Amino acid sequence: MFYYVSGPVAHMEANLAVIDCGGGGYACRTTSHTLSKLKQGEKAKLFTHLNTREDAVELFGFGTQEELNLFRQLISVSGVGPKAALSILSATTPANLALSIITGDEKALTCAPGIGKKIAQRVILELKDKLAAEEAVVSGKGSVPVTIGGLPHSKKSEATAALAVLGYGSAEIAAALKGIDMDALSLEDVIRQALKKMMK
Repeated sequence: MFYYVSGPVAHMEANLAVIDCGGGGYACRTTSHTLSKLKQGEKAKLFTHLNTREDAVELFGFGTQEELNLFRQLISVSGVGPKAALSILSATTPANLALSIITGDEKALTCAPGIGKKIAQRVILELKDKLAAEEAVVSGKGSVPVTIGGLPHSKKSEATAALAVLGYGSAEIAAALKGIDMDALSLEDVIRQALKKMMK
């Protein structure tokens, strides 16, 4: 329904930003990561997700497409609702969270308020499984296989998987990783450089 909302920031509080769009205030549930980039009175653009339940209709807004994509991935995990997804995303950056999921780092997820070991394990398991399923159907010229499971991991395959968690396609990932010195950089820096290229 809404792809994004754009306008001056009318009001901010914990996990909420109100964006003034043509005289109407859109209340967007959001993360502390996105809130830290906003300033009241200044124009902002938030990529949105509309969540409907029997008892409520809520709009969620994020400063980047990566954060929105990761939010959608998280709420697709059984037992993870929008509130838990916001908590996880508020505890770290999208790139670091994607990296934590790919490397199976439970501690990075459980540091988020209200996120226990079971939910952390489920997020890692289900999103890794989803990437493994995507790997099975990715084919054709220019595709980049996502190496998950029992296959040998390389820095390139793990960076590819982390970028796939953020919602990027195989062709975009291949282009972004091209020319990055995998040997000289840490996995985190490889992902950061790839994201910078894709945001240009």
